[in-house]
Amino acid sequence: MSPAPKSLSELDDRASEPDELVCNAVAKVNGPVVVAGAGGKMGFHLCRMLRRALDQNGQNTEVIAVSRFGNPSTREPFEEHGIQTLSADLTGQEGVDALPEAGAVFFLAGQKFGTGDSPEILRLFNEEMPAKVAERYAGTPIVALSTGCVYPFVSPESGGSREADRIGPNGDYALSCVGRENAFLAFSKVHQSPIALIRLNYSVDLRYGVLVDIASRVYRAEPVDVTMGYLNCLWQGDAIRYTILALDHAFPAPQPFVLNVTGAEILAVRDLAHRF
Repeated sequence: MSPAPKSLSELDDRASEPDELVCNAVAKVNGPVVVAGAGGKMGFHLCRMLRRALDQNGQNTEVIAVSRFGNPSTREPFEEHGIQTLSADLTGQEGVDALPEAGAVFFLAGQKFGTGDSPEILRLFNEEMPAKVAERYAGTPIVALSTGCVYPFVSPESGGSREADRIGPNGDYALSCVGRENAFLAFSKVHQSPIALIRLNYSVDLRYGVLVDIASRVYRAEPVDVTMGYLNCLWQGDAIRYTILALDHAFPAPQPFVLNVTGAEILAVRDLAHRF
């Protein structure tokens, strides 16, 4: 086992290190790689892994990080590592029209969980915006981030949901994520756009994520909610690696590539809290 990173820069290096399979996957990209929604928690590491893999291949292919970048300083980490940045609001047609041509697209944008009390916001970000981007990149391979929340609740004894299981979203957030998947699938079917859907459950970093949330509560001597008693999670570097590798398997609807990305082990929240 590798020793823990001793600095934030070392952590970022670890989380964005490509392997041979990632390098092979990006070697087939013909044109710039656009990462929409790059300002979120996974965006920087995804862009860096892409950039490092392309550099190792000797490819002079652009990686373009697209986000609102409301604070100009948020562009700096990207640009310091050779990643181009583009400020755009993808909820409006003007922002979508400004998107550059691409050989491949990674779509990370959207409204996250915990926003179920604002269905109009969920619809705007998780259904209308993906439809605009899917139309803009008709015919282009797209890897779109989704969530395991599209599945119904299952017991820990079941071993968890698998890709062939029927979806059954619980709540407005999960329903809007099904809408996001359907938006990409609809345009994939019409335009034969290769599509891969990544149903992610709990990507974790040493700075944030469900494990940090539990550990922080234990550290502060606060109660840990065990109402939702079990979880799966995965190291962010691995989640990004599998997301990039999905590009190799993207296929037009009605047979898109759907991949559950998470750790195989089902973890009990109570046990995690006791361990911390």
